Amino acid sequence: QVQVVESGGGSVQAGGSLRLSCVASGSFLSINVMGWHRQAPGKQRELVATITSGGITNYADSVKGRFTISRDNAKTNSVYLQMNSLKPEDAAVYYCNAGVISRRYLHTDYWGQGTQVTVSS
Repeated sequence: QVQVVESGGGSVQAGGSLRLSCVASGSFLSINVMGWHRQAPGKQRELVATITSGGITNYADSVKGRFTISRDNAKTNSVYLQMNSLKPEDAAVYYCNAGVISRRYLHTDYWGQGTQVTVSS
């Protein structure tokens, strides 16, 4: 069983910063890509940023230059999202995703329960 748990959401004024954290735990061989997605009310879930086990990152155009995804190489099952210059349109539930490789070399995507980010103007 694999668990993905996010933390660090909250409320902030526009222009402020928040840092989200995510830890994946359980029995598995490794984790390939980890990422953050978000879903605002009435909208589809969208990709925010991803990072591979080798540190290659990918960002949505809407967050480039403001958000930074990072991964703890000492604990490769941890990923972070530093969010700066937050805008009201960044408000959403943020979900962490982990692409887990099982001990039988099967790939499965696991999702956390989400953490709320609120940005007031």
